[in-house]
Amino acid sequence: MTHAVAEPAPACAAGSYPAVGRKVARRLIPFLFLCFVLSFLDRINIGFAGLTMMADLQLSSTQFGLATTLFYVAYIACGIPSNLALARVGARRWIGCLMIAWGLASTATLFATGPVSLYLLRMLVGITEAGFLPGVLLYLTLWFPSAYRARANALFMIAMPFTAGFSSALSGLILGLDGTWGLKGWQWLFLLEGLPSVLVGLVVFSYLDDSPRQARWLDAQEQGQLLAELEAERAGAAQPLVAPRSVVAELLTPRILLFGVVYFCLVNTLAMIAVWTPLIVKSFHSAGSNQAIGLLAAVPQVVTIVLMVVWGLHSDRTAERRWHLVLPMLLAGAGWLLALPGGGAALQLTGVCLAAAGSYTAMSIFWTTPDQCLSLEARALGIALINAIGNLGSALNPLLVGWLKDLTQGFTAGFIYAGALMLVGALLALRLPLSGKRSAA
Repeated sequence: MTHAVAEPAPACAAGSYPAVGRKVARRLIPFLFLCFVLSFLDRINIGFAGLTMMADLQLSSTQFGLATTLFYVAYIACGIPSNLALARVGARRWIGCLMIAWGLASTATLFATGPVSLYLLRMLVGITEAGFLPGVLLYLTLWFPSAYRARANALFMIAMPFTAGFSSALSGLILGLDGTWGLKGWQWLFLLEGLPSVLVGLVVFSYLDDSPRQARWLDAQEQGQLLAELEAERAGAAQPLVAPRSVVAELLTPRILLFGVVYFCLVNTLAMIAVWTPLIVKSFHSAGSNQAIGLLAAVPQVVTIVLMVVWGLHSDRTAERRWHLVLPMLLAGAGWLLALPGGGAALQLTGVCLAAAGSYTAMSIFWTTPDQCLSLEARALGIALINAIGNLGSALNPLLVGWLKDLTQGFTAGFIYAGALMLVGALLALRLPLSGKRSAA
C-alpha cells in the first residue's frame, strides 16, 4: 500500500488541495471514527465488566489487571507483523478481517469462567486488534498531508474519549440486564458490544480504498490535486542528518527510541484512564449505583473531546507541534495530583478530567510527529515499532496499578506513578527531533 504515493501525480496547483481535502475527510474520518469506536469499546469494556465480573469470577485486583496486561502483551507482539501485512495486502482487506476477528474474540469473553480462561480470551482480542490503530495511522499518511494531520488525527482519535464516555453510560445500563436469559450482566456486556465489530468489518470491504488512485468517489482532477500535495510534501521533506543504510538501521537510531519512550510515558496514563476510570470513580463515590458511576465516568470524556478538537485545530493553524504536545502532558500530570485523596470527590473528579483531557489530546498531537523522522520506506514499520514500545506502558500499567491497589487498598500510589511518568515524558518530548514551523494550513 505504501508505494501508492510514490507514483507520479498529475501537475496541479497545491493551493487547490483544501477543497479535495475536505471531501476526503468527509468520506474517511466518520467511518474510521466508527471503526475506532468499536475497537476501543472492545478494548476497554472489561473495565466496566469488572464492576461485577471480579466478584463473579473471584478475581483479585492483581488478577484483573493481569488480564489487561496479557491483552497488551499479545497486542504488542502482533502489532509490527500486522502493520507489515496491512502495507502488503491493503487497508480494505486487512482492517475488515481484523474487525471481524476481534469482534468474535471479544464476544467470546462472555464464556470466561475464571482467571485462566479470561487471560486466554483477552490475549486473543489483543492478537486480533493489534494492527488496527497503527494501521489506520499509517493509512492517514496516505490521504492527509502532515500540515492537515493534527485535525484529522484529533477527529479520528476522539473516538477514544467518545467511546469511554458513551460506554460509561451504556455499560452501566447493560449491567442492569443481569439475570436476563440466564446471563450475567458482564456477559451481556461482551455480547452486545462485541458483535457490532463483526458487522462493520463486513462493510469495510466495500467502503475503504487502499490509495487515492483507487478512490472512485474522487474524479481525475481531485485525485491529481491530492497526489500532487502528498508528492510535494514528500519531495520537500527534510532528510535525516545521517542517511541510514537500510530500513533496519533507520529504526535502530536513538530518535526512534526517544519517540517510543515518550509514548510509553503517555500511554501509562491512557491505560489508567481506559481500564481503571470506573473503579477510580467508585473509590470516591462508593455509595453510587453502577448507572450513577457510569454517568460520572463519562464526564472526563466530554471534557477530553472538546480539548482534543480545539487543540488539534490550533496546532495545525499555528503549524507548531512540540509545545502542543508538551503542555497537554503537563496538564495530565497535574490532573493526577488533583485526583489524590483528601481534596474531596469534586476535586478528584476534576483531576481525572484533566488527566484524561491532557493525555488524549497529547496523543493526537504525538502521532503527527514520527513521520517527520521516518523515510517513506520505513514508515509502516516505524509507526508500528513506536506504537509497540509505547504500549509496553499499556501492558505494565494495569498489572502494576492493580498490585499497588491490592497492596495499599487505594489508587494513591497509582496516581503518583502515572503523574510522575507524564512529567518525565513531557521533559523528553522537548528533545524530540521535530522540524520547525510549516506554513499554516
